[in-house]
Amino acid sequence: MQTKSKNSAEYLILGGGMVAGYAAKELVKLGLKPGEVMILAAEDALPYERPPLSKGFLSGKDAEESTLINQADFYKNHGIQVKLKTTITNVDLENRRLQSDSGEQFSFRKLLLATGARARALDSPGSELANIFYLRSLADSKNIRSHMNAAKKAVVIGGGFIGMEVASVVAQKKIDTTLVIRDDRVGGRVFTPEISAFFERYYTERGVKLIKQAPVTSFEGRKAIHSVVLADGRKLDCDMIVAGVGAVPVTEPIAKSGIAIDNGIIVNEYLETGHPGVYAAGDIANYPDSIFDKRRRVEHWDNAVSQGQHWAQIMLGDRKPFDHVPYFFSDVFDLSYELWGDASGSDQTIVRGDLSTSSVSIWWLKQKRLVAVFAMNRPDKERELAPEWIKAKQIVSPARLGDNARDAREGAEN
Repeated sequence: MQTKSKNSAEYLILGGGMVAGYAAKELVKLGLKPGEVMILAAEDALPYERPPLSKGFLSGKDAEESTLINQADFYKNHGIQVKLKTTITNVDLENRRLQSDSGEQFSFRKLLLATGARARALDSPGSELANIFYLRSLADSKNIRSHMNAAKKAVVIGGGFIGMEVASVVAQKKIDTTLVIRDDRVGGRVFTPEISAFFERYYTERGVKLIKQAPVTSFEGRKAIHSVVLADGRKLDCDMIVAGVGAVPVTEPIAKSGIAIDNGIIVNEYLETGHPGVYAAGDIANYPDSIFDKRRRVEHWDNAVSQGQHWAQIMLGDRKPFDHVPYFFSDVFDLSYELWGDASGSDQTIVRGDLSTSSVSIWWLKQKRLVAVFAMNRPDKERELAPEWIKAKQIVSPARLGDNARDAREGAEN
């Protein structure tokens, strides 16, 4: 009787991030047999949650163990092999085999590509200096957290989610913090001007210096950073920098495999690539969004969780399209907020609540159809309604949805 090789798996997951952790958890929940799953992780850590890396873990409130999606015993007890520090350099789909940089080979029947994304690097002169940090991995967060202990002046580059979250943590460590952004307002890609203005005031009141429309031209220092030079000639003294200027999908291991790549790996509504039995999920997957009739690649926590779970369900027989409302949440200082949907192309916004009280929701409409919602300190009814209406492509009455309505549900048009 032929025995299965220890490097052979029914389900092989390339990438040890959140997709892998939640896919494994869902497979077990649905009745996976021991010995059928293998996870190949380039990092030296079991699959962990990423949101704490720029929030609770970075601030020191969360312990490393609390970031794990599943404890080590989970994988052992359910016969799931997790191979850490394993970098795959060749993907051979014809022979259904992967090869690592050490020459080790792994075979599979079904393959999930979940290699994620890496932080986009700065390319200005001096960007190779020490104490310039990026935040993508657990190791990155550890390095930043360790360096904050001795830092006196920090510059955070980038006005998106990561930049805003990191700046709030650094400032709360009593470090002189400057947030530098290229655009004319923070969160410009997703916030309305009013929301951006609110957060800018909030950060300024808490000691964060904000410099807008300020491209970085170079970095100065001998071995380690000591100043940032802006396009207008200003120099910002600092002893650490954290850059949050976007992310790039990790496609190098797959580049020569024949899989279609265009802003990530192209998949269909079932997360399948053009090769039978090969799927992609998470940050790397470019999938068709049936709700908004467009392709998208999402780098948020909820997408990795949902697609990992969805792939597991398909593997165990529940074949259905991935149909999901994009969702994001953030914590900055003592505020928490959430975003659903996609506001691009919207033609009207409705406000409920009051930004001056930090309790507000913004409802974006496109031809009266609800397409996106921002909510901060709002009733659960509104939070539950947001994804439900977006997914249903609900037509809304602006007049009835407005702040005069006691219940947002009054805004629905039949």
